[in-house]
Amino acid sequence: MKHLNIASLKSGYGSVRIINDFSMTVDRGEIVAVIGRNGVGKTTLMKTIIGNIRTSGGTIEFMSRDITPLSPPVRARLGIGYVPQGRGIFSKLTVEGNLMLGMGVGNSREANLDRAFEFFPVLKKRLSQAAGSMSGGEQQQLAIARILVGAPQIMLLDEPSEGIQPNIVQEIGSTIRRLRREENLTIIIVEQNLNLIQAVADRCIVMDRGAAVATLKPSDLDDPEVSQRYLAIG
Repeated sequence: MKHLNIASLKSGYGSVRIINDFSMTVDRGEIVAVIGRNGVGKTTLMKTIIGNIRTSGGTIEFMSRDITPLSPPVRARLGIGYVPQGRGIFSKLTVEGNLMLGMGVGNSREANLDRAFEFFPVLKKRLSQAAGSMSGGEQQQLAIARILVGAPQIMLLDEPSEGIQPNIVQEIGSTIRRLRREENLTIIIVEQNLNLIQAVADRCIVMDRGAAVATLKPSDLDDPEVSQRYLAIG
C-alpha cells in the first residue's frame, strides 16, 4: 500500500524554487532515507510535506488523500509527525510539557506517555526537568518521543544524528528499527550519517537540485564512487 505519494512537487521560498518536480512513493511500514549533498533541498522537502512551506505545483497524497492544500495542524491530525533539524524542543518547558504537545499528532485525545517511555525509558525519570538542561542526545529522544505520545502514521526525521554522540546515535537507530517492527510506522529520514542510513533504511532516494535523481540500496553507499558521485564523500 502506498502510504505517501509525492508527484511532480515544486516548492521554495518566495520566488526562489528549491524543490523541482520531486516525485517519490513510500509504502506503509517502509523506512526511506532521503540523501544528497548539502543544499539540495532535503530539509525544504520535509517542510513541504508537513505543510510549513506551500507548494507551487504537484501533489502530496497521504493514505490516498490529497493533502496538498491542507495546513500543518490538519496534516498533523491525520498522523504526520515531524521532528525538525535541531530537534525543535521547547527548552523552558519540562520534559512532560514537551511530551504533552505531541497530542496533536493523529488527533489523539490523550497523551500516551507510556508509549513514549516504552521506547525512551530515560524520559520517565526526567519528567519535571527543563528540556533545555538535557544533553543533545536526550533532547533528540524527547523530540521523537513527543511524536509517539500521539497517534502517528508516519514520522519525518530531519538529521536526527546531528550533534549527537555515536552511542546515542546507535540507540536512536535501534529505536527507529523497533518502531517499524513493532508499530509498522512509516519513516522518512533525512540524514548525512552513512552508518545510520545503512542501519535503518530500506532504500535511499538521492536528491540533487531539488529533484529525485536516483534510488539506491543502502549497501550501494559502501562503494566510494557512489558516495563521491551523490554525496561528495570519499
